[in-house]
Order: sequence, then C-alpha cells, then structure tokens
Amino acid sequence: MATIFTRIAQGEIPSWKVAQCEDFYAFLDINPLALGHTLVIPRKVEDDYIFHLDEETYEGLWAFARKVATALKAAVPCQRVGVAVLGMEVPHTHIHLVPLQTEGDLDFRKTRPSFTPEQMAQTAAAILSEYEKLQ
Repeated sequence: MATIFTRIAQGEIPSWKVAQCEDFYAFLDINPLALGHTLVIPRKVEDDYIFHLDEETYEGLWAFARKVATALKAAVPCQRVGVAVLGMEVPHTHIHLVPLQTEGDLDFRKTRPSFTPEQMAQTAAAILSEYEKLQ
C-alpha cells in the first residue's frame, strides 16, 4: 500500500508543489512551522528511515533538497533555511526545509501558525518559480 507521500507525488492527493524531477518531489507541509515549510521526498522509495536509502537515492535526495532550499530562501524572506529529518509521523523518508528567523523557529513542539489556501498557493508558486530559474 502506497504511503500518503507517494500518493501526493503521484498526484492522487492534491499538494502545493514547489519542485519536482523524475526521482524527487517537494511540496508545502500542510501543518507548517512557518510559511514556506517544505517537505522533500524520494518518489520511488518508501522506506521510512533516511539512512536505509541506497547511496544514489540518499545523495540525490540531498542534492535535490539543496536546490529546493536555495529556491525557498529566494522566495521566502528568512535568515536561513533550517533542515530536519524526523520521519516519525509518516512512514516515508522526508526532509523538512523550514524558513528560519531564529533557531527557535525549528521547534516542532510549538503552536503552528495558520495560513490561508491562497497564501499557501502563492508561496508554492513563488518557490516553484525560483526553483525553475535554477534549472
């Protein structure tokens, strides 16, 4: 049975896409820590632990995440783009990319802000536009 993230990458479940290629997919988190909080996933591997990935997928995922983070920083005003790999909530390897103003912005225990669908769509479009400039 496919994970929810596989179904998102396959287009079965809607998402706010920010980047994609044949092997990887990036989309906005629906419960973000900050506007622009992005999840980066491998399309073809559903393993829930990043260190179980084969070397090619592991290295490709990080290279793709780096491009997405560059686009994210260009599209969303922030000091840095924070990175977290937790993998506890969805059994599919994923990297969190979070726009940060302070280190405290990467606290997954804090109350999450709320954004309108329009804000999410505009942010996704801005990140995607910046990502496409990198291609």
